[in-house]
Amino acid sequence: MVSYKKIALTALLGLGLFATTVSADAAKGQRIYQKKLKEVCGMTGAVFAAKHSQDEWAEANDNGELGKAMTEICPAGKEFFESDKFKNKFSSHLYDFVNDFASDSGNIPKC
Repeated sequence: MVSYKKIALTALLGLGLFATTVSADAAKGQRIYQKKLKEVCGMTGAVFAAKHSQDEWAEANDNGELGKAMTEICPAGKEFFESDKFKNKFSSHLYDFVNDFASDSGNIPKC
């Protein structure tokens, strides 16, 4: 009986950890932009995100062309936007960042 409780508790803890790592985060996207793209692109995150409206960013993300849309704004970051690391690890966080600070969002990031 005790082992069933341990297994159930372990499964719940594992699911809780998995759920937190899968969700995207705009603040994390902002940190990624500051660390990896700000110097490469030569513009602040506020300018970068405000190049499109929330609908335009959402459309690019839904069509799987987020990297292409970002490359059009920042051609120097083409290699980063085409990398597997961007597609698998950074794109969801950067999408949340640009969507939260798009031209029509009314929000201004501190980067």
